[in-house]
Amino acid sequence: MASYLDRIGAGLVIRDPTPLEYEFMPNELKGRDTELSRLATLFSGIHRPGVSRQALLTGPVGSGKTVTARTFGRDLERHLAPTRPLKVARVNCRSHPTMPQVLQRIITSIDARHPERGFGSGEILQSLRRQLIGAGLHLLVILDEVDHLVIRDGADLIYQLLRIDEEHEATGSISLIMISVEPILERLEPSIISRLGRSNALSLSSYSVDELEAIIDQRAHLSLSPASFDQSLVRLVAEAAGESGDARVAIELLGDAAKKAEDDGRRELRSSDVQHLAVQRPTGFDPAVIDELSQHCRLILLSLSRRLKREPEISTGEVENLYHIVCEEFGILPCGHTTVWKHLNHLRKMGVIEGRHGTTGKGRGRTQHFSMPTLIPSDVVRRLERQYSK
Repeated sequence: MASYLDRIGAGLVIRDPTPLEYEFMPNELKGRDTELSRLATLFSGIHRPGVSRQALLTGPVGSGKTVTARTFGRDLERHLAPTRPLKVARVNCRSHPTMPQVLQRIITSIDARHPERGFGSGEILQSLRRQLIGAGLHLLVILDEVDHLVIRDGADLIYQLLRIDEEHEATGSISLIMISVEPILERLEPSIISRLGRSNALSLSSYSVDELEAIIDQRAHLSLSPASFDQSLVRLVAEAAGESGDARVAIELLGDAAKKAEDDGRRELRSSDVQHLAVQRPTGFDPAVIDELSQHCRLILLSLSRRLKREPEISTGEVENLYHIVCEEFGILPCGHTTVWKHLNHLRKMGVIEGRHGTTGKGRGRTQHFSMPTLIPSDVVRRLERQYSK
């Protein structure tokens, strides 16, 4: 057998690749406690027969709209099991952008044998309602990327789902969660907005660096060997994706870094794995601006870049010590502590480095720790050393 295949299943770093997939649903959702609580409030009373609820989730790509809705549906199904059996049907409207396609996906979620052809939309809706009543089920429909459906096929399906019980004595057959990158309320007719309710719209913001760190920490512990990474590397991944606030970017960076380590036959991830991947992504930062920095700002950057070639982060005190060594190396009188801090803050504001508060490692002292998630420190070192070697 070919020896190059030996690495398949070797698990040098990756124990389980599934949590490195964006569609993976962890048991506990990180960074969206407020949004889940808000959904629970919007669905108040759903435990009672005859009650249905609606919600609209909007937000940028990677803000967790889909996983929030899916987590809520999963947890709600478990919570209501003793009192009101609930079934969740999720349809991606980008893949199924017409009313017949969406309805077919919905009804086959509760009846896998339902014929794909020969029924009109109205017939499918009534068949769906009869089956729900016959089985004593309440259906939660999640329409993901619903803006694709509205743009291509209009909003008639939304209207029909909201009024499915209108001509019958019973009520509460279907609840609805719609997900969209763009706000779609203004695309809907007033009659639909009235039924849906403007107050049922929930906007998700991009993830903060701390929230991304919690997500990456969870995924790393679920998927990777514990000895293959540490918290500073987790933070580096979060900072590298911090500008976008996109969980997809952060999870992909972690997965690609882990694959890079395995490709190299290593059992641990390195900060350079993350940095080399992050620097390939589009960014608004131009490395050429480094050349325009003041002399001492460049010397400080050189000092910390030399350390960050080997370590994921460096503390303020370490930066100052290395800066004095660099100044001595080039025969330049160093500036004081306050000026060093001002230069570090300037580099942080420019996006050259990232900073976080942490402990000094000695007692309860606090300090700043700096990292370089979106540049390659060795490249910065070469660029700066060329300037001083002229």
